[in-house]
Amino acid sequence: MGETITLTAGDGHKFTAYEERPSSAGRGALIVVQEIFGVNAHIRRVAGGFAADGYHVIVPGIFDRAEPGIELGYSKPEMERGVELRKKISTDAMLRDIAASLGALAGSGKVGIVGYCLGGSLAWLSALRLPGLAAAVGYYGGTIAANLGEKPRCPVMLHFGQEDGGIPMSDIDKIRAATDPAKVQIFTYPGAGHAFNRDGTPVYHGESAKLARERTLTFLRQQIG
Repeated sequence: MGETITLTAGDGHKFTAYEERPSSAGRGALIVVQEIFGVNAHIRRVAGGFAADGYHVIVPGIFDRAEPGIELGYSKPEMERGVELRKKISTDAMLRDIAASLGALAGSGKVGIVGYCLGGSLAWLSALRLPGLAAAVGYYGGTIAANLGEKPRCPVMLHFGQEDGGIPMSDIDKIRAATDPAKVQIFTYPGAGHAFNRDGTPVYHGESAKLARERTLTFLRQQIG
């Protein structure tokens, strides 16, 4: 069972984070980064799954800078609210909160990052800009193709649904063309759309989610432990 903790970013901003520890000897640590819906029940379940796999997990409340403790569902009004909250926070500010989470996990072995949607893009940017990460995994990050001018500092794995209406396959082609396959592994999933890992919602694509998670765990065990 997880708990809420308070962390402090490099600019002095204090924010909440959800933390889960493994029940047995840990493999290392993970930062899990939310979609635009805050640190909600789905993201806490994701964190709990990784903790059950042996990782010390922190989920930073990156929307605390706009509205502390926000948890949204998936209705159209809630989605619009999440988009508006995202617009109020700079990418650099969110990366500072991720960096603080990285620092908080320093005593738990190697640290990786896994993010979804907005978090997938932030996982990619963290791999580019934050020292100290051992691995990064991004699920359906919509702005990765627009941020290909820098090289990742750690191994990266990226997952995309082939039926994602917001991320065309041409973007995936750009990412493949701009990255070293020895450093960046890219997987696409037929029949899967955006947010295919979000269980309990109509967009969930179980077969793809299961395969992506298996690939992610294998990758994390190789890079972190």
